[in-house]
Amino acid sequence: MKTKYFLVALLCSVSQINAQITLDADGSGGMQTYDLINSVLAPGYDAVEEPDCSHTPIFQHIDEPFDATLGIDVFRFYIHVATDTDRCNGSTDRQRNEIKTYDKSPDELKGVEGETVIYKWKFKLDTGFQVSSSFTHLHQLKSVGGLYESMPMYTLTARKSSPDRLELRYAETNSQSTLTQVPLSNFKGVWVEATETIKYGNNSSPDSGTYSIEIKRVSDSAVLLSYTNNAIKNWQTNADFVRPKWGIYRSLNSPSDLRDEEVLFANFSIEETGTLSSTDVTLNEKKILISPHPAGDILTIKNLALGLNEIDIFSLDGRKILNNSNESQKTESSIDVSSLSNGSYILSVLNENRHRQSQMLIISR
Repeated sequence: MKTKYFLVALLCSVSQINAQITLDADGSGGMQTYDLINSVLAPGYDAVEEPDCSHTPIFQHIDEPFDATLGIDVFRFYIHVATDTDRCNGSTDRQRNEIKTYDKSPDELKGVEGETVIYKWKFKLDTGFQVSSSFTHLHQLKSVGGLYESMPMYTLTARKSSPDRLELRYAETNSQSTLTQVPLSNFKGVWVEATETIKYGNNSSPDSGTYSIEIKRVSDSAVLLSYTNNAIKNWQTNADFVRPKWGIYRSLNSPSDLRDEEVLFANFSIEETGTLSSTDVTLNEKKILISPHPAGDILTIKNLALGLNEIDIFSLDGRKILNNSNESQKTESSIDVSSLSNGSYILSVLNENRHRQSQMLIISR
């Protein structure tokens, strides 16, 4: 079995090292599929919530077929209307087949206050995908511990409607609201890639949480769903950490609306980009101050005891989109970022000692 377990990744040509863990199917199949998932998300423990034992005969609810479109092995999640329950616990009003991080997972997979995390994954819904009028969840970010741990903060869910829709739901406390919704038909029968960036913080400046998600079609990079909020509460009172989940979790209140279903997933990635509780960034005990943050049209970098040699801005997928390389070791520089759209980027600063510091940059006008 090939375990896809990487602790660090290089962001394009940036020498900043970020903690990143990836999970990719390798076609092992059988119970080795669960072993592969567990070896990454919770080594030595169980990160799979599946209804295998409720199915007669016993059925493994995640396998690894080869996908000709992507040209790689992928994860296929099954759920059955008549036989599956909620994790074999006997519940008959809902059913789930999900993978998760939790308290047994490595620290790199637990979102904590002040940290910025980028979650990426691909998924594909069948052309005949059917959904509940209550909920058919595909992804969640949920607090562990604290006052509101029973309520997910963010949920990507499909819902029966006219037309059926994919919703992004949010809860600051114990009730949810819809942040954005798009027709579900846009997602059927095609591979899409989701990039979700979250700063885990409260809703008071300068420690406001930030959140963005973009889901685009793999074939042509067309954006199908997009949402950004640069001042939103992403930390629940007394929470221990936040963990992601992916899979199928759906209501059985109207089983006639549903069918035996499968969803394909691929290329899971969880990347921590550092603790960003303020705009001060420490590099070898030397201070960098960026302002304002979030940035508007002009971004100023100052109070750098070691002079600047180069300033780069990268997109979250690693493309260099802006470069200031003629700083002549100045200790302050202003950059025009008016050409950049609102959203999240990586700011990378190279000093005169050839040390580089990178951090998340939010642009909001």
